[in-house]
Parts: sequence; C-alpha cells; structure tokens
Amino acid sequence: VSFCRKEERRVRANDREYNEKFQYANNCIMTSKYNIITFLPVNLFEQFQEVANTYFLFLLILQLIPQISSLSWFTTIVPLVLVLSITAVKDATDDYFRHKSDNQVNNRQSQVLISGILQKEKWMNVRVGDIIKLENNQFVAADLLLLSSKNICTHIPSAHLMILGEVICEPPNNKLDRFCGTLYWRENKYSLSNQNMLLRGCVLRNTESCYGLVIFAGPDTKLMQNSGRTKFKRTSIDRLMNTLVLWIFGFLVCMGVILAIGNAVWEKEVGSLFQSYLPWDPSVDNFLFSAFLAFWSYVIILNTVVPISLYVSVEVIRLGHSYFINWDRRMFCQRCNTPAEARTTTLNEELGQVEYIFSDKTGTLTQNIMTFNKCSINGHAYGEEESGTSLCEKEFLRLDFSFNSLADKDFCFYDQSLLDAIKLGEPLVHEFFRLLSLCHTVMSEEKSEGELVYKAQSPDEGALVTAARNFGFVFRSRTPNTITVQELGRPVTYSLLAILDFNNIRKRMSVVVRSPEGKIRLYCKGADTLLFERLHPCNQDLMNVTSDHLNEYAADGLRTLVLAYRDLSEQQWEDWAAQLHSAERAPDYREDRLAAAYEEIEQDMMLLGATAIEDKLQEGVPETIALLSLANIKIWVLTGDKQETAVNIGYSCKMLTDDMTEVFIINGHTVQSVREELRQKSMPAAHPSSNLLDSISGEYALVISGHSLAHALEADMEREFLDTACVCKAVICCRVTPLQKALVVELVKKHKKAVTLAVGDGANDVSMIKTAHIGVGISGQEGIQAVLASDYSFSQFRFLQRLLLVHGRWSYLRMCRFLCYFFYKNFAFTMVHFWFGFFCGFSAQTVYDQYFITLYNIVYTSLPVLAMGIFDQDVPEQRSLEYPKLYEPGQLNLLFNKREFFICIAQGIYTSVVLFCVPYGVLSQATGSDGIPLADYQTFAVTVATSLVIVVSVQIALDTGYWTAINHFFIWGSLGSYFTILFAMHSNILFSIFPNQFHFVGNAQNTLQQPVVWLTIALATVICIVPVLAFRFLKLDLKPQLSDTVRRAFTKTQIRRSRRPGALGRLGRAGSRRSGYAFAHQEGFGELITSGKNMRLSSLALATFASRHSASWIDTLRKKKVLQLVQGFKHLLATLYSGSGSLVSASFLAVKNKGSDLGSFVI
Repeated sequence: VSFCRKEERRVRANDREYNEKFQYANNCIMTSKYNIITFLPVNLFEQFQEVANTYFLFLLILQLIPQISSLSWFTTIVPLVLVLSITAVKDATDDYFRHKSDNQVNNRQSQVLISGILQKEKWMNVRVGDIIKLENNQFVAADLLLLSSKNICTHIPSAHLMILGEVICEPPNNKLDRFCGTLYWRENKYSLSNQNMLLRGCVLRNTESCYGLVIFAGPDTKLMQNSGRTKFKRTSIDRLMNTLVLWIFGFLVCMGVILAIGNAVWEKEVGSLFQSYLPWDPSVDNFLFSAFLAFWSYVIILNTVVPISLYVSVEVIRLGHSYFINWDRRMFCQRCNTPAEARTTTLNEELGQVEYIFSDKTGTLTQNIMTFNKCSINGHAYGEEESGTSLCEKEFLRLDFSFNSLADKDFCFYDQSLLDAIKLGEPLVHEFFRLLSLCHTVMSEEKSEGELVYKAQSPDEGALVTAARNFGFVFRSRTPNTITVQELGRPVTYSLLAILDFNNIRKRMSVVVRSPEGKIRLYCKGADTLLFERLHPCNQDLMNVTSDHLNEYAADGLRTLVLAYRDLSEQQWEDWAAQLHSAERAPDYREDRLAAAYEEIEQDMMLLGATAIEDKLQEGVPETIALLSLANIKIWVLTGDKQETAVNIGYSCKMLTDDMTEVFIINGHTVQSVREELRQKSMPAAHPSSNLLDSISGEYALVISGHSLAHALEADMEREFLDTACVCKAVICCRVTPLQKALVVELVKKHKKAVTLAVGDGANDVSMIKTAHIGVGISGQEGIQAVLASDYSFSQFRFLQRLLLVHGRWSYLRMCRFLCYFFYKNFAFTMVHFWFGFFCGFSAQTVYDQYFITLYNIVYTSLPVLAMGIFDQDVPEQRSLEYPKLYEPGQLNLLFNKREFFICIAQGIYTSVVLFCVPYGVLSQATGSDGIPLADYQTFAVTVATSLVIVVSVQIALDTGYWTAINHFFIWGSLGSYFTILFAMHSNILFSIFPNQFHFVGNAQNTLQQPVVWLTIALATVICIVPVLAFRFLKLDLKPQLSDTVRRAFTKTQIRRSRRPGALGRLGRAGSRRSGYAFAHQEGFGELITSGKNMRLSSLALATFASRHSASWIDTLRKKKVLQLVQGFKHLLATLYSGSGSLVSASFLAVKNKGSDLGSFVI
C-alpha cells in the first residue's frame, strides 16, 4: 500500500492497547462551542471581534478619565452591557441546544465485542479498533469496515471475529464517495473500497444484523469531517451598513476636530481672559492641550451617532421575519405535513432583491414521482394513446393484470399489444423486461405473502422495476451473489457476477449475470448519447428507429433510458474478471482503473429498446413562473435531462411559448463551433445597450447542452455567453453536471452583481445551492441533502412566490424603513450637542441629562422602531401577489442606498437644528407665569429632550404603514414611559436618596407647567414635521410609487364596496342581473397601469400572458377591455332604461396615463 507513514492509519481489531499508541480520537463528539467555565471569556472575546463593540469599549475607557469625560461611565456601559447581554443570551441558548443534541447522541447504546462477549457501551466510549454489532434500523455509531453480515458475504465469517486482523488505510478526510485501504488477515491481503464501509449517521436497513470494525471515530468520521462551518452569507444591506458605519465614524471624527479647533480658538481669544473665574485644570497648561482633551470629550459625547444597538436590532428583526416564514400556513404542505422553514436568519431582506433564479427540474419543477409511460422494444413503440381519450375511456382501456398475483395494483398501462406480446412469448420483449428486473440496485422486502415493497435508490429505478413486475418479471429478492426473479410465474435465480454502478460521469449502469443454464450476459441501461456509442455496428437501423421514438418521448416531456445487452463467453468473463479484480486491489488510482475496466466490457452491445417515464409538473408551477417573470425575475433551469425533455418541460411550465421570436439552440461540440453559434444567435445581443436589452428580453430563449456549456464557461467565452443569455427571457441548460450548475451561478454572481437564488431537491443541487446568494431546498423524494445545505426549505416550488413576493418584499421594505428611521433619530438626537458646542464655549457640556442620554436608544425609541421593522407593510399580501411589479424596488435597491442614507441624515440634521434653535430662541427671551426668566440650562434641556421624543414619535407614526396593537402600544407607551421616567428622576424622592446623581430636582414639573414651553414644543414639532408631510403629499401626487397607487386603489375599492349594497337596492327593481354592475369591477384600473405588466391578472391570465413580451399583449388586452366596456355599457343602458323608464345618459372619458400607451377607461 503506497501510503506515506504520516498519511496512513493503522487499526488492529480487538486491540485497544495497540491502537491507543496512535492517540486516535474517541467517539465522543462535541458540536457546542462553550462550557460553563469558558462561556463568558470566549463569548466576550468573540463579541469584541465586532468593530462597533470594540469602539464602545474604547469609549468606556475614555470616560473613566476625568479630564476628558463630561458624561458618567454608565451612559456607555449600560447600552453596551445590554447589547452584549442580548447577544450572549442568544449564543447561550443556541449552545444549550447543541449540548443537548451532543449528549443525546453520545449516550446512545452500542453492542461492543469485548473479550469475546457483547457488552453495551455508550457511543462516547467506543474506540478505534472495536468491533460493533449492529441490528436492523439502528444508527451506525462510527465509520465501520463491514466484517460480517447475515445477509451479505464479506471477508471474515462471524465465527472468526475475535481473530486479530489489521487495516492500513487513508487518514481521516471529508470525501464521502471514496475510501482506500487494505485488510491483512490470515496472511491474506484484501483491497478495501467505499463499498466496504458503513458511515456514521447512516441507518442499517434490510439486514438483520452485522459486525463492523471501527476505523474512524468521533471527529474523524466522514460525517463530522463534512460538518465544518458553512460559508457565512452576508446581504448587500449588511455590506452597505458596514460602509455607512465607517462613514459615520469618519463624520464623528470630523465633528470632533471642528469642535476641538473651536475650543482652541475660544480658549486663546476668550477663555484666557477669564482665568481668574474659569481656570484651566491643573493638567492643562495651554489652549492646544485643552483642544486635544476637548476632541476626546466630544468623541465621547457624540458617540451616539455611531449606533451601538444597530446590529442587535437588525438581528431581532431578522429573527421575527424568520418566524413569520416558519408560521406561514399558506406555505405548509398538508400532503407532506411539511412547513416552510427559514434555516438562517441573516438573509431575509435579500429575498426581496432576487433577480435570477436557478432551478433544477426533476423534483423541483416536477413531482419526482415516476410512472412507466411508454417504451420502444426492437423498433416497436408501445404505450401510445389516442388523442382525445376521455378519463372514462382511459379507465376502460387500463390493462388488467389480474393474471399476475404479485402485480402492483396502482400501476397503470393502456396498451394491450404489449401485454399480448408478453403472453405470446416474444423473446426480445421478454428480454426487455428481464433486463429491467435484473439491472438495478433496488431492495425488496416481502412483508407478507405476495406483498412486495421495493426500496429504490431513485424513483426512476422503482418505476422500471415495478413495470417489469406487472408484466410478469417480478424481482423477488437478492443476496450479494444472486438475484431471484419470478418470470411469468416461474422462479429463476441468477448468479450476480458483477455490478457496474451508476455515477454522474458514466450515466449508465450494468450488471453481469449467469443464468441457471450457465449463459453469461451483461445487461446495461443508461443515457442514449452514451449507449449508442457502445453498440455493435449491426444495430444501426434499429438505433435510427429507436432514436425517432426517443425524440418523440422527449418531446412529450418524458425521461428516457436506452437498454442494451451483450453475451459473454466464459473466457471473456474470466479475463475481464481478473482485470476487474486487479483494479479493485490497486492501491492507487483505483477509481480510474475501475472506470477503464467498465469501459472495456461495455462495448459491442446489442440494442433492446428504450423506456419513457413520466414525471409530472408540480401544482402551480406555470403560474408561479409567470408571476415571477412579471416581477422581472429571470428563471434559468439547470437539469441533467436530455435537451428535448427539458425543452418540453419549458413549454409545459410556460417558460417557453410559441409566441417567442426564436428559441436559440446551442449544441456545439468544440470551442470554435460554440463560439460561432453564440455569435450567430446573439446578433442583437452581443453588445446590447440597455434600450435594446429591454426591447428583446421578452422574445428570445436560450437552450444549451452540457458539452456546449463546458466550452461556453471558459474564461475567453464566458462573458459572451452571459451577454447572450441575459437578453433572453428564459434559459435552459440541459445535460449539465452538478459542478456546471455551480459554475453558471458563480458566473452570474461575478459579472451581473445581482442577487441569485438557487432551488433544488437533490444531492446534485447542493453545490449550486451553496454557491448562490440564497439557497432553497425542496424536501421531496431524493432525501434531505439539499434541505440540509439550504437557507430556506419547503415542499413545493409554488411556495417560492410567497417566499419572494410576500415575505421577501416585506422583509426588504421593513429593513429599509427601519434603517432610515434609525439613522434619522440618532442624528436628530446627537447633532444637538454639536450646535450647543458653539454656544457653550466648546466646553464639551451636554445638552441633555445624562440619564436621558443613557435611556434614549434603549427605552424611549427602541421598541417603536423594532415594531415597525417587524410588522410594517405597505400593501396587503394579496396585493403583493396581484401586482408583482411591486417587487422591482428591491431589485433596483431603491429603498435604502447611499442616496437614501444621506436624505435620512439631512432630515436628522435639519431636525436637530430646529430642536436646538427654536427652544434656544424662544426661551432666551421668555419668562414664566410667575415672571421668572426661563433662560436657564435645565429648562432648556427638558424642553429640547421633550421636543425630541415627541418629534421622533410623530415621525415614526408617519412612517408606519401598517398599524397593529403592538405598534400603538410601543409608540404611545414609549412616549408615556418618557414622561413617567422624567418626573420620577426629577422627583424629591430620588434626590433625597441620591443627591449627587439627580441634580434636576423638581425641574420637570416646573418646566412642563409653563404654557410657553408647550407652545415651544408644539412649534418645534410643527416645523420638523410639516415639511416632511408637504414633501410626501407632493411626491404622492406628482410622482407616486406603484405601492402608493395600489394602496390608493385598494382604499377606493374598499369604500366603493361599502357603498355598493345601497346601489344594489336602488337598481334591483329591474331584476338581479349582475351586468348592471359590471363596470364597477373595472373602475380605478387606470391608476394602476404604469406599464403593461402592472395589470392585476388572474392566475389563468398570468399563465397565458406572462410568456409574451409586453408590447404584444398590451394591445390585445386594450382591445379586449374596450370591447368589454362598450358591450357592458350597452347592456347597462338597456337594463336601466327598461327598469326605470328614465333616460340614462353616460359618456366615456379616456384618461391617458403618463409613460403608458394604455388608457384607463372610467365611467
């Protein structure tokens, strides 16, 4: 064995003393991060990796220096401790569940062979070299070398398990599909491969019991080696926030420098004249050092401009959004009993910004429930159905398999000629189904006499074996060396000589069997492109006919396989078996040697025919794709199916339509041919301008095969391919490998800078799911690998529309509104200190009471903005689905960007100017009702603080688009809590207890009982809010967003419906005809049409129109609407005139929408 000493593992069975010399890991796993002792230091260390937390720790240290701090230390430590505590509680909770899971796993029981006796041991006590007994349905405790089984013949019989043997193998690694090693036992040497291993986490099935030798334990097992940390995905808003926080920090430094310069000038020009009254501190000996200290003092005072609670607030909001996804009953599948699950909390708002969806086909767009539909045997096609056959006729034509007691009662087939061929004994038809009953890896379980249950690795195999079963070739059971089949009632046992298994590269599977008569035959099934190359030349005519049948099946959207066989002589088999044995024992390049051996035997085969399996579309797929297309989301299908099948599914789900100008087919086999095809197909798209892109994006589609895609993804051609693909409305990549799926996603991420989403259901989709910005797993028939690798999971593709258009859009909207308001309120609060600096000699004195500074962000303003960030909506969920164009602002990043950030900052600075100048100007000349002047620092501070809390509360009330009881409670409750705490802190009680801490005793009561103070607060509030209201009203009237238009139309509709019963009563005298009110359903649509795609469509209309370019169906829709209006108007006149006898006149007013060529018609 060619392992380097440092790169090999030696394991001796039943010899713990020998194995412990190597200090192999034990079987105890630990996925938790902390324990009771390490939690506090480790968690704090992790939290202070965040720049914001480290920054505030630095500020806290500065505040402990008396010469530069004008604030008490608790103004920083209280918010900091609160943020650290919330994060620590979250981390501790997560780690507690990890500990709980670890303990549950580590304390499972196993039967370990010790001194010849089976003893129960906890998993954590199992060691490398131990021999373990497993029983049916038990979990595998560690990575085991299978030694003996009651169902499987292996290297060591059960009776010899105590005899010492030694294994030399590769070191621990994360490669699940390979294992290389050698077993030395009784002076014999046995080559070991992945076929000999049982991996931790698997469950033993269909086997009564088995024994295994522990090779890898605990953290060294393949499962744990693959459970490394998933790559952390960050949203575009996260990246923008980090940039903005750095900008804010730079702005803080600039303000500190400006005020420090002001301090230096003031101390030199003015302060030096008052040394007798205001002497410098003993440590300050000149104005420059005073300015240096003032800089740090202002950094402390103005630190709230850098939001300490921003990140923890964002995490709380994201957690709330994740729960909404988990609790959505409309994304719950009753049939599967599977809810939607947000497996991450960090990507919710990015769901509202998706531009590209990459989807698998089988199991994602389709149900992955396979049914044997058609077949071609020796050039004869079976299973064709007459067009127009009704359901009743089909049920009548369904074949009767009652002659076969082992038939599956749910199996349906409608072509009697195939059953007749079986009964007539046609040899090739028998051979066809014999192949299906032998060439597979299905396991059979007979629960009772005649009741067979097949457990297949894939639904395709299950469907094929079930078809053979119903047509009389029943797979009954298997052992490692035999396969038992009941052929037309006669049991036959074949010797299984070799299995040449399927993989993504071979795309075929073969078995070599020996019949009871001694005849050796290889049976093979696989993809047509690969099998046709390996057929004997005499099959050319039959291959042409079968190819025609395959094209027909693929055009019907069926999944196809080709079947072939080869007879082997005894000498051929022995020669090849020796070659196979040599390849299996090879210490290195074993996989390559096996592939070469397989290639040699799978030649000169005879064609039998082909199978066609139907995989129906999932419910709601066409409507979902149409709706997402209207939301300007491009959908690319990446599938391993052949081109014809993929194209047919594209038409079925409305990705491709007959109205398209052209469907590009890229099928070249060389670099040059692919480049030429791309350039021919992309005549208008090779260097598309934005206007040209818009003009052609709805009329073209691109279909490219896997071998062409391999060339198109090369560095010198990838941009050309991407430019062509991006101007197409639909892209279908067929015959692609899992790696190619990931490369396509990476290509779009790299060059388009767009948010990508990948959705799939199988292990071959994992790389694509992990590569995309957002990964969605469909929990279906192919296990849970895709779900485990995903960020979100559910059971039906149609739920994707709610995930994106409802939850994703709302999450993006809420997060953007939260961030805009958060930065606004912090700047409005902090900048008052900056303006005050120019009036206090730049002495770093604060405007507010230090307790107000402490509580502003954690009590007075925290809960309202959290409520808005969690619950806010602009339009109801149904409107989000009816008007998919509402999704576009997220794709264009319109709601929160650098421009919106500066607008929020400007509003906050404007508010701070008003909050400082208005009270300062009024109170400097004002007197109280008792004649005492109000121009004192404490009155000014209370007035400014009260004005600030009221203004930001009114502002968030204006920003809230969807009111709940929680919003009311938090907004008005926060306002009430401010006054409660204010009066409490200015009370005599606290002053008598803490006289050195509460200096503003009685000030709140004295200030807020003055009418002029309330007039000042009202004036400041009006000056802050009225410009915002005026701007929003003008914007709503002059340049409304689509959401504003939809919301206004929804309100009008609600009002109209509330008035409708009275109108019905007055017009009801002529009868109960609904035509009298037909126009009420059309009124108001004119305001909603900003482009052709903004019309509200039913699901049927979506499915019909979504696949066409807007310019082609808007005209049709306009003519249809006009015709309906004219006819309905005539009918209404006739109805009203005949009912009341009075002349009713009406006129049409065509209102032309700006930017749209479709007028809205109002009656």
